[in-house]
Amino acid sequence: MRPILYLVRHGQGEHNVNDSHHIRDPLLTEHGKKQCQDLRDQFQHHEAISLVLASPLKRAIQTAAHAFPPVLERRQVPSSCLVRDASGLITQGAPAFNVDDLDLTLVDEDWNSKVGIYAPTLNAVRRRVAAPRSWLWKRHEKSIVLVSHGAFLHYLTEDWTGYDRARGTGYMNCEYRQYEFSDCSTAEDAHLVEIGVCREKVDRPAGLDAHVIHEIEEVEKASA
Repeated sequence: MRPILYLVRHGQGEHNVNDSHHIRDPLLTEHGKKQCQDLRDQFQHHEAISLVLASPLKRAIQTAAHAFPPVLERRQVPSSCLVRDASGLITQGAPAFNVDDLDLTLVDEDWNSKVGIYAPTLNAVRRRVAAPRSWLWKRHEKSIVLVSHGAFLHYLTEDWTGYDRARGTGYMNCEYRQYEFSDCSTAEDAHLVEIGVCREKVDRPAGLDAHVIHEIEEVEKASA
């Protein structure tokens, strides 16, 4: 049985206030932390989660820590990310987190290199999202949380439902959506379908790629 995925957009970051996209690797605002706490209280599946994944950017790591302390503070629930002070960021939100459960090996050291699979091009982005889909398809855990970024989640799911060009995503801060793998998925060609939704996926809006890829590139520049 393939895992159920809970895909989460990070809480409000400092860059979300007054379009402050010049801030490098911004942290959550106090309002963003409150959004995470609200998600923590509303999320009904903490006990089912057996793996927490987060983007390497600090606001995503903080979101995982502040929204899922009931998961992270359990023993034998690994979390994965790559940032120098990740353990400190996590323990701010989940004080009882066992830092030995933190896996820092999953992110390529070249993730911010802007070359190859990490280049800001449509083909590279498609390859970049196909790899984690295949990796997740092979996982043995029943339920997994992934905290990431709005534009990336659209490419990961191949679903643009609710996309708002002004926000650059259809996901609100700290919104989560529940996905499973399609019946036809394989390790080499895995695809996601949203659970509990009786509709077709919304295709990527025409002419959108240049705009969204620019947004992704700006996010990555800010983390350099």
